[in-house]
Amino acid sequence: MADSRRRLFIALASALGVLAAEPLLFGLQLPRPEPRPYPDGHAHSIPPNAGDPGVPKRKVVDRQNQIQIREDVAKLYEMASELKGEIERSDASSTLSVSLVKKAQQIEKLAKEIKNLAKG
Repeated sequence: MADSRRRLFIALASALGVLAAEPLLFGLQLPRPEPRPYPDGHAHSIPPNAGDPGVPKRKVVDRQNQIQIREDVAKLYEMASELKGEIERSDASSTLSVSLVKKAQQIEKLAKEIKNLAKG
């Protein structure tokens, strides 16, 4: 019984010690250093003419991309539907014609363009 009391006392004392030392430990944190200015006056990650009014804003470019993506997706859907119809009309036992293969390549190319536009 004395052993369990000793363990309880040690646990309580250590918990109180942690709670008492917590404000002191947070007060000893080092302040963050001030950011240094760039040698040539601007960040290299930001284009030098980013603040110019002549440069299109990011939102405008994104909006144009969204419009272009929607138009391309509609065109892709139309091309894929045409290809599906042509394949259904063709003989299943014969080989595919060159025109079908070219149309499939055009669909693939358009899909890649849409993917690149979506990435930004």
